[in-house]
Amino acid sequence: MKHKDKDIYILGIESSCDDTSAAVLRDGLLLSNVTASQSVHEAYGGVVPELASRAHQQNIVPVVDQALKQAGIEREQLDAIAFTRGPGLMGSLLVGVSFAKGLSASLGIPLVDVNHLHGHVLAHFIHTEGDGYESPGFPFLCLLVSGGNSQIVLVKSYKDMEIVGQTIDDAAGEAIDKCSKVMGLGYPGGPIIDRLARNGNPEAFSFAKPNIQGYDYSFSGLKTSFLYSLRDWVKDDPDFVEHHKEDLAASLERTIVDILMKKLRKAAKDLGIKQVAVAGGVSANSGLRAAFLDHARRFGWKVFIPRFSYTTDNAAMIAMAGYFKYRDGDFCPISAPAYSRNIV
Repeated sequence: MKHKDKDIYILGIESSCDDTSAAVLRDGLLLSNVTASQSVHEAYGGVVPELASRAHQQNIVPVVDQALKQAGIEREQLDAIAFTRGPGLMGSLLVGVSFAKGLSASLGIPLVDVNHLHGHVLAHFIHTEGDGYESPGFPFLCLLVSGGNSQIVLVKSYKDMEIVGQTIDDAAGEAIDKCSKVMGLGYPGGPIIDRLARNGNPEAFSFAKPNIQGYDYSFSGLKTSFLYSLRDWVKDDPDFVEHHKEDLAASLERTIVDILMKKLRKAAKDLGIKQVAVAGGVSANSGLRAAFLDHARRFGWKVFIPRFSYTTDNAAMIAMAGYFKYRDGDFCPISAPAYSRNIV
């Protein structure tokens, strides 16, 4: 570790799904954040793991090279490499993990392993020079919503996070993607549904809402309700989706946002917490962002909504989480394997 009066440079690497990303931090400030997305999966209506891992192999070197160039540093100036160890697609993870280990060994600098979900939560601590963005104080609640996860997380510190509620089946983002696919709208469904919903009537259609105890979520019933309702409507009007796609999107979005916010309100009230954040890919949804602002007015919450560039998978959040761990000397042995399921 460098002497404390020297700049600390952290390289972050993210490859958990279909985005290859690299970022550089200097003393906690973001200098670069480069991401290569994969369009190859659109034709299949979802991420194909084998294709994803091959694309990561093609993208990892140029993405890291660009991140270093944009940051204006040489790799020899790096103090540590933070990488997503899991959860995620194993083939995709292995590309980033292997690259991080190889670069760490060649430079003789420590490795810092990061839990992908912790990274999303800690995206709220990413800063650039003079951005004026305010990060939440501890403790705060974070609604983490993405294609694979729907969780309410009690964040006591950067390294002490407790999942107080989570989905027992499908995630919110997964439900949106699958409903979009049923409507024949394409993949990924989130941005498509969001765009259509802006011009639709959120009260046009009603779909099933689960009655799950505690703070846990369930979206499988909503997905089934949407599927069966759409099937019946299409029987009577084969062009039903085309005629009503904006209203369908708006009604679906409202139902999902209502489900998410109801449990979050309960958790915030029961735990007595007024600082509430949202993170993950679904946090880019306009309806969910509007709901957070509405709850800030109605319930006196202080809300934290990430910049759009930090909602999807990105290496800036991995570098940020890695920076916190680096300061504590919390390093990772080179023998540590990737993990596909959340074990941390």
